[in-house]
Amino acid sequence: MSSPIVVCIGNPLLDIQVSPQDGPKYLEKYGLKANDAILAEEKHMPIYEDIVANSEVTYVAGGAAQNAARAASYVLPEKSVAYIGSVGDDDLKQTLQKVNETEGVVSAYEVQPAPTKTGACAVILSNHDRSLVTTLRAAEMFHKEHLAKPEVAALIDGAKFFYIGGFFLTHGIESALEVAKAASSRGKTVVLNLSAPFIAQFFKVQLEELLPHVDILIGNESEAAAYAEAAGLADATPEQVASTLAVFSKSNASRPRVVIITQGPDSTLVASSSPSASPANLSPNDPNPKIYPVPKLAADKIIDTNGAGDMFAGGLLGALAQGKSLDEAIEVGHKLGQMCCGQIGPKLQFPKVNVL
Repeated sequence: MSSPIVVCIGNPLLDIQVSPQDGPKYLEKYGLKANDAILAEEKHMPIYEDIVANSEVTYVAGGAAQNAARAASYVLPEKSVAYIGSVGDDDLKQTLQKVNETEGVVSAYEVQPAPTKTGACAVILSNHDRSLVTTLRAAEMFHKEHLAKPEVAALIDGAKFFYIGGFFLTHGIESALEVAKAASSRGKTVVLNLSAPFIAQFFKVQLEELLPHVDILIGNESEAAAYAEAAGLADATPEQVASTLAVFSKSNASRPRVVIITQGPDSTLVASSSPSASPANLSPNDPNPKIYPVPKLAADKIIDTNGAGDMFAGGLLGALAQGKSLDEAIEVGHKLGQMCCGQIGPKLQFPKVNVL
């Protein structure tokens, strides 16, 4: 068996999802925004038992980077994608591992001994919005030494694409830097997702420490706005933020940086520090940023938006790893993001649909 060509690293979580009918009361009860992603504070901690006891919930394998890994695997041959993160030695880990196995992802977990539990995310749905409240638990106990274990080091050594979830920067910057620096120095592709507005707001130092080693940066319009505010770019448009991030200092200047900002159903924009060079492959006549329209999805086809951004990122990553152009990869990302909106939770359609 050949080694995986894609390695993703992030926080493995089990999503506990509340139906849209019950969502609004939990938003009000816990002071949550309808469309947001936060780390749970003390006042939020009762939510996990509360929703299980008092609402109909669905358990779905989650964690943003793990979702992206599963999406990348959807468009690649089995065992082409490996996922690294920290879990507890419990039934939640078994659930996550089983989903990965079913969907062709190689799990390379660091397992924390009991009583540490696998991380969880309360997903509060309302209308077409989702509010994510995460308790990291074992996920934030990841040790850099795990990367040096022979079986993990072999995965990293053999991969050509690396995907780092922005949530991982809240505790794992040393590990992220080790992976990104090594990959960048060997001409491999490093992809980073901004993941949530609070990353740019409160972990800007870690973000900008990692950014020089990043070839492809993915975010959405809310995350772009949060970065603009944190960087003192008042009233900057998503296009201006993307262009600013594209030319942020880069350790391997011979490889351009591509910044991809999704805007939900509206459009996706791509800025590049060097438009004509790989992986952007924009022609001299293309605008920079370039705007990619998103095909319209009927409202009655949207069941749940949780994980759609992760599936976009993973689809794009998997397509690039297949050797597709950026234009083609964005189209694949759009298809998987929309496919996810038709499922409950961050899931895709099985049996697989050919999206390449």
